[in-house]
Amino acid sequence: MREQPLTPFGLGWPNIVSVLRALLVPSLVVLILARERTASYVASAIFVAGAATDGLDGYLARRYSSATSTGQWLDPLADKILVAAPVLTLAALGEFPVWAAVVIVAREISISLLRILLGLRGRGMPASPAAKIKTTLQLAAITLYILPLGSSWHGLRLGLLIAAVVLTLVTGVHYVFRAMPWLRRVRPDPPVKPGPAA
Repeated sequence: MREQPLTPFGLGWPNIVSVLRALLVPSLVVLILARERTASYVASAIFVAGAATDGLDGYLARRYSSATSTGQWLDPLADKILVAAPVLTLAALGEFPVWAAVVIVAREISISLLRILLGLRGRGMPASPAAKIKTTLQLAAITLYILPLGSSWHGLRLGLLIAAVVLTLVTGVHYVFRAMPWLRRVRPDPPVKPGPAA
C-alpha cells in the first residue's frame, strides 16, 4: 500500500480534488450569466477542467488506498453540482431545454438520495457502463450548450442532449431496480433481554 502524502486540513488528496471541483461552480455560473462570448469560452474551459477531474479523485483513492466514507458522498455530490449548476443556469436564460434540465436534475437528485439510503444500509453500487456513457454524453452536450456556437451546431448538440436524456432515464430506472432488493430488506430487531420472572 502506498503512503498517502500529507494534505491541507487532513482531507486527503481525493477529497481535496472533489472539493476543488465543487468550488469551480460559482465562477462557472457567473461566467455563463455574463452572456458574453469570451466568458462563454472560459466557462466551457472551466466546465471541461472540472469534468476531467471526475476520475482523478477515484484514481488517487485507489492508488493510496485512501477511500473514506466522506469521499463516498463527497465525490458524487461534487459531480452532481458540476452538472446541475450550468444546466439550471442555462435553462433560466432560455438557452437550454427546460424539459431536459428537469429530467437531468431530478434524476441526479433522486439517485443521490437513493445512494444515501443504500449507504445507510451498508451497501454501495458502482456505476454501470451505461451510466458512464450517460455521463460522457451529458458532459459533451452541456459543453456544447455553454459554448457560443452558431445555428449549424444546433442539430448536433440537440442530438447529444436527447441521447443523454434517454440514457439518464434508462440508467436511473435500472439503478432503482438494482437497489430495490436492498431497500426492501428489513433489518432484524435486536434480541429482547428477558425480564425478571413475575
